[in-house]
Amino acid sequence: MIEIQHLTKIFPVDGGEVRALDDVSLTVENGEIFGIIGMSGAGKSTLLRCLSLLERPSKGRVLIDGTDLAAMRGGELREARRRMGVVFQGYNLLMQKTVAENIAFPLKLEKGYDRAAVNARVEELLELVGLADKAKAYPAQLSGGQKQRVAIARALATNPQLLLCDEPTSALDPLTTTAMLSLLEDINRKLGVTVIIITHELSVVRRVCRCVAVIGDGRVCEQGLVDDVFEHPKSDAARLLLKGEG
Repeated sequence: MIEIQHLTKIFPVDGGEVRALDDVSLTVENGEIFGIIGMSGAGKSTLLRCLSLLERPSKGRVLIDGTDLAAMRGGELREARRRMGVVFQGYNLLMQKTVAENIAFPLKLEKGYDRAAVNARVEELLELVGLADKAKAYPAQLSGGQKQRVAIARALATNPQLLLCDEPTSALDPLTTTAMLSLLEDINRKLGVTVIIITHELSVVRRVCRCVAVIGDGRVCEQGLVDDVFEHPKSDAARLLLKGEG
């Protein structure tokens, strides 16, 4: 179980501060696909960066199966991060490395890695994401959907328990979006990986998520089952999103 408890993130600026997240609390059950949705600037990506400890919370806790990530340091934190995979908005691929090298990259950061084991894992992941024939290709030779599949495969390289996806379909056409969401469903089902999707697209959440949290101005405005939140919105943030969809 992932528990976010009273999470606050404050960024100092000249003459004051910006409160990007304000007392955010959420619970995500193991093995589910959970949506976090909100307008641009609502604090969604900051929340993802705090979840992955790329940003340290100013206050609050991030618990995975009862262990507080925000309290970890050094090797303990590095090991915890291995249990999380992050798919960044914009892919973040290494343009001078092949598809296979991009996927292998996090595995080769480990001291004394086994080359044969790394190659076997890369082959397994290429097969999983449907890119077995693209191992020697470079990112510039790929479509947007293929780049996103490489990013997902790389995020899965270390066998994480949790996959964090930041706007995974924002740059994709509708047909490719459908294929990408099907892939995430397959990964969730076959590997048992918990998936958290950060997005502004209601259609993405409707398609694959059981539960959703709506974020507005750095706060959780409401959360619950997708159908309940979207059919009977209680917050202005949720109503604004639904109005934009219509």
